[in-house]
Amino acid sequence: MRLMNTDMLSFEAALASLLDKAGPVREIELCDTLVAAGRVLASDLRSPLSVPALDTSSMDGYALRAEDVTTPGTRLPVSQRIPAGSVGHAHTPGSAARIFTGAPLPGGADTVVMQELCEVDGDAVIINHLPRAGEAVRQAGSEISADTVLLPAGTLLNPQALGLAASVGIAQLPVSRRVRVALFSTGSELVMPGQPLPPGGVYNSNRFQLRALLEQLGCDVTDLGIVPDRFDATREALRTASEGHDLIVTSGGVSVGEEDHVKPAVEAEGVLEIWKIAMKPGKPLAYGRVGAAAFIGLPGNPVSSFVTFLMMVRPFILKTQGLGRVVPRALELRADFDWPRPDKRREFLRGRRNDKGGVELFPHQGPAALSSIVWADGLVDVPPGTPIEAGQSVSFIPYSDLIR
Repeated sequence: MRLMNTDMLSFEAALASLLDKAGPVREIELCDTLVAAGRVLASDLRSPLSVPALDTSSMDGYALRAEDVTTPGTRLPVSQRIPAGSVGHAHTPGSAARIFTGAPLPGGADTVVMQELCEVDGDAVIINHLPRAGEAVRQAGSEISADTVLLPAGTLLNPQALGLAASVGIAQLPVSRRVRVALFSTGSELVMPGQPLPPGGVYNSNRFQLRALLEQLGCDVTDLGIVPDRFDATREALRTASEGHDLIVTSGGVSVGEEDHVKPAVEAEGVLEIWKIAMKPGKPLAYGRVGAAAFIGLPGNPVSSFVTFLMMVRPFILKTQGLGRVVPRALELRADFDWPRPDKRREFLRGRRNDKGGVELFPHQGPAALSSIVWADGLVDVPPGTPIEAGQSVSFIPYSDLIR
């Protein structure tokens, strides 16, 4: 079956259509909290306890009852010493307890006076401060109440989230199974680095950057290498890739030339749509299905492949992982460049923030300038047909919000 769109889709329409076809993986795994970085939480995580569990001191000082200090200079006997990690005995009215940060208040005490406001006088302490009840005390449950949702389903488990889960004693987390992606490049001209480069040969940069992008997204990648420009070899690679994978990603071979076999091979094995997207770089994109696996075919040009992956494939994978937010956030920055001849398509220019708070452009924005994506630290998002003059505000999407 073959579906072909002849009209150019807007970037927004193409992305919406692609995301509409992405469904989250359903399998859930238990993962040790210690090694769950980069995974996606599969269900709401509730706290099994309150934090803090007891009223605790927020600083080193003396625990007491506020009503026992009526004037600065009050002298109170020190009845006990409570370091962090221990629990004191019930508080004796009219006394003070030496206490340290994080230690629970003794029952009956309601205030902590920081040690800098106190003087030690033998086995007593002089309180040079008129405290109020609750001062320097972290109330039980003030940070987290038992059974509240700590982290909602769809949360990317970053170091902060793991620390929060560990702080309430959670040793394992329910996470979505990793998205399984099969990757291959097409082209008999492609050569692996380390091999001699024959006349007409090209080193295969796409394999390296696409595999790294997929792995940084937390995907389980099967690298099928380079597939020669033969119809039978391409069909065989697609059949292999469809087994046990959620997604097949390819680069090159989706045009209509005699040596471009990906398109007819996908059509022979499944369903294919070719989209001409009004974006630059990266106009052609192929989407389809082979068996149970989704298929996305990227352009062979390395810059086009990189940009199209970030803006189209990445959101598709994030939604498949079950993440709630899949579209990157843009910053509004000052343009320290002119762009007087815009394209009719939506453009993603390779730019870099400077020390003056603006954004500059790489001088060569051609689709073959692979060095441009290394020089840049993000993409300038230019609406179709929009000229830019230096000093204007532009939308800048940093790599930090596109590559994790």
